[in-house]
Amino acid sequence: VFSESVSDHVIRQVCLSSGDTAYRFFTLMLPLLCFCHRYDLLSLYFLLQSCPATQPSMLNVHLVPHTHDDVGWLKTVDQYYYGDRNDIQHAGVQYILDSVLEQLLADPTRRFIYVETAFFFRWWRQQDSATRKAVTMLVNEGRLEFVNGGWCMSDEATTHYSAVIDQMTLGLRFLNDTFGACGRPRVAWHIDPFGHAREHASMFAQMGYDGFFFGRLDYQDKARRIRDKDMEMVWRASESLTPPTADLFTGVLPNGYNPPAGFCWDQSCNDPPIRDDPNLEDYNVDNVAKMYRTNHIIMTMGSDFQYENANLWYKNMDKLIRYVNAKQSQGSKVNVLYSTPSCYLQGLHQANLTWSVKMDDFFPYADGPHDFWTGYFTSRPALKRYERLSNSLLQVCNQLEVLGGPNSRKGPYGEGDSDTLQEAMSVAQHHDAVSGTEKQHVANDYAKRLARGWAHCETLVSNALATLSSWEAPREYCLSLNISVCPATENSYKFFLTVYNPLSRMVSWPVRLPVNGSDYMVLQPHGQVLDSQVSLIMAASSIMVSHCYAIKRSVRIFVSSLLKGTQEVGFQPGYNASDGNSADSNQPSGAYIFRPNSSTPIIVSQTAKTYTLKNSVVQEVQQEFSPWVSQVVRLYWGSRELELEWTVGPIPVEDSLGKEVITRLDTNINSSGYFYTDSNGREMLERRKDFRPTWDLKQSEPVAGNYYPINSRIYIKDKVNQLTAVTDRSQGASSLQDGSLEIMLHRRLLYDDVRGVGEPLSEPGDDNKGLVVRGRLLLALTPPKDAADIHRPLAEALVLEPLLAFQTGEAHIVAFHFPFQFSGLQASLPPAVHLLTLSQWDQESVLLRLEHQFQVTESPTNSQPVTVNLKKLFSTLEVVGVSEMNLSANQWKDEMNRFDWKTSGGIVTFSTGNTNEKGIFGMCQSCLHKCEVF
Repeated sequence: VFSESVSDHVIRQVCLSSGDTAYRFFTLMLPLLCFCHRYDLLSLYFLLQSCPATQPSMLNVHLVPHTHDDVGWLKTVDQYYYGDRNDIQHAGVQYILDSVLEQLLADPTRRFIYVETAFFFRWWRQQDSATRKAVTMLVNEGRLEFVNGGWCMSDEATTHYSAVIDQMTLGLRFLNDTFGACGRPRVAWHIDPFGHAREHASMFAQMGYDGFFFGRLDYQDKARRIRDKDMEMVWRASESLTPPTADLFTGVLPNGYNPPAGFCWDQSCNDPPIRDDPNLEDYNVDNVAKMYRTNHIIMTMGSDFQYENANLWYKNMDKLIRYVNAKQSQGSKVNVLYSTPSCYLQGLHQANLTWSVKMDDFFPYADGPHDFWTGYFTSRPALKRYERLSNSLLQVCNQLEVLGGPNSRKGPYGEGDSDTLQEAMSVAQHHDAVSGTEKQHVANDYAKRLARGWAHCETLVSNALATLSSWEAPREYCLSLNISVCPATENSYKFFLTVYNPLSRMVSWPVRLPVNGSDYMVLQPHGQVLDSQVSLIMAASSIMVSHCYAIKRSVRIFVSSLLKGTQEVGFQPGYNASDGNSADSNQPSGAYIFRPNSSTPIIVSQTAKTYTLKNSVVQEVQQEFSPWVSQVVRLYWGSRELELEWTVGPIPVEDSLGKEVITRLDTNINSSGYFYTDSNGREMLERRKDFRPTWDLKQSEPVAGNYYPINSRIYIKDKVNQLTAVTDRSQGASSLQDGSLEIMLHRRLLYDDVRGVGEPLSEPGDDNKGLVVRGRLLLALTPPKDAADIHRPLAEALVLEPLLAFQTGEAHIVAFHFPFQFSGLQASLPPAVHLLTLSQWDQESVLLRLEHQFQVTESPTNSQPVTVNLKKLFSTLEVVGVSEMNLSANQWKDEMNRFDWKTSGGIVTFSTGNTNEKGIFGMCQSCLHKCEVF
């Protein structure tokens, strides 16, 4: 365990545990990385001192001027920034920032907050030194406050925690490097995402945020909270981490993120301006004040892409403040002021009240009895898969950039970088990107950005592999293996395959390659023949005449276990989507909303064309239910999990009915209405059919109202068996019957769901006949006590898949004179430890995150604390110094100070510094400085 007196050049051991030692980070502070954090307490003092004075005996109304700038939705990112395509939506972010700056400089009492660093970064680069100096002054004085601070405002249902951490780190690093401690956000701000994940709150807490505010809350939950004055609470966001490590003060905004009715003064609004009438008879805050417990209420003054003409807003808010406060001389007890979320949170903290504790999450979200926002959990499944693969490639790219050294960025294949893919991935985490709730042309733009990032990373990876192998032969990457297309293998009778495993332990991974021959031999790195088979591939509707070269690399052997009992695997029914023409509601299914027209799924087919295959590598059953639905049930020899590969599409709509296709797994497990889903791929949460932990649910949609997001897995269990399904992308899932799991795979809809996107979710595909999507599930049937030891590594391996690089030509294959095997680690890490991040921070330091990935009590063995020796971690890097940082790498851990809150369970105080507390499920992040390659 690290001692507090460890010097800069001494490496000892790190204990990954829960409590205050969770999410541990270690960084040596060099002058170029001195983020002014030594002045954090002083900067925080001045920040809070800059808050306008409030009146203790009055109701203080905090006006928070803001704009919500989607990083893509109806228009692309570029179109939003430049104000292009205003025929779709009038919005130009560059003009918003220009206009706000002018108005803030005109009056020192005015305030403004900004969220999306992706836009601000672009705007900042275009400003001259005088403008930058003025903006820095506003930030230092607290008049311009950054909240949230990530590259985007991420979705909370369909994002994986690793990608969220990366995008937050990217945005926060820019703010830190540019403005120092005064630019560091203290409040998380998710005003638009469609439901809220517990893991997001946990991450925000461990990034050092004091509070979290959001806008969307289930209509029944909101009614209950308004009635009980429980709109603000402390969210205990982890059952594994010792409080208050993952505790976060959380508040629900009264008007979503819009201004009160009648007080929208943007050029896009129709509300009348204030006509210098001091009576202001329509201004009434009593109804809002009744929802909250203190004498402070917050009013969001702004909305989507507003403040392009900021003068309209500020001129009317100036009058509002002046005239309302003038009535105080007549006995009024209302005080209106310009404010920010941090200043509002300070007022709540000073109230010193005891707050309720929230321990579950805020899914699913509904804004009406038949309006459940659970369709987007699956919307655009191909984009969701591409995003997941891009995350895997980014981690490979980051790792090889470190291991390959400077030659990886500029080498025999040209100049490569990880930054392009990092920025594209960060944009893709936006709540209208990977969520699938954008217009089609915007979805295409997200995919193009990812593809551009792939190209940059492939160059970097090729350079790194050439450096590590001393072999500069051209390398190719097959990006269409999911449809059995790879020119390097199909057009060459000899080829060389490099497999890079980004995980910190050996894995057993099947490699399937398309070839145009029937007799192949696979040689291992040292010349041994590896068992392989050539087999026919089944297409969705026919047998293809091409072949698949299946290679099973037996790095680790599992005990064989087939699914036994009465389990029925992979029957594909689906729901016909509502068109909105029903007596109960006119709400149709759409990109956001899932609303089937019946609670009983429509069976695609009662029978299937079946083909079987059995050889020394794999057993499989190929099933074709219809020309547009097929699956392969596959079991590799020596493997413990069953693979279910599904292919769906083009979904037929000639019957004028949209369709939502599911796969259902029926078993004899006595699940008693309970099932379990992951939160952003990390901790598991217990679910119960037709039930919410914090209010009495009146269920009006028995299917959609029981769907939850899954990022990596879902399971059901009884005392004897647990069936776990591990996914390769984010999807929606449920258990509507005891012993049954269902997962939504694909959607094609004919109506817009009237939530703003303005077009049906009917992805055309390349031929305009509808999109074909292929994916897979890994199924494991185990005793419950052993389940986590299986599904944790499985989920980890699906998130970070091996990278395949191909080289062709006989000359490159004949002489094996280069290193055939390389490992960046001296030895595999323990099963409980996951190398989450290894990336280049600057020329002399790298960022390292080590994660204890097992939840408390879920594994008798692997839920225990684990010790890792950083000095003996890497094979080619010499670690000469480490220091601990917070999760987002923008604060020294021992200087991270957060508000303490009194809760119904007692006073919770946030502590800082290193501790020796033991526990589990922590993450460890460090910046390893001056890592030398030798």
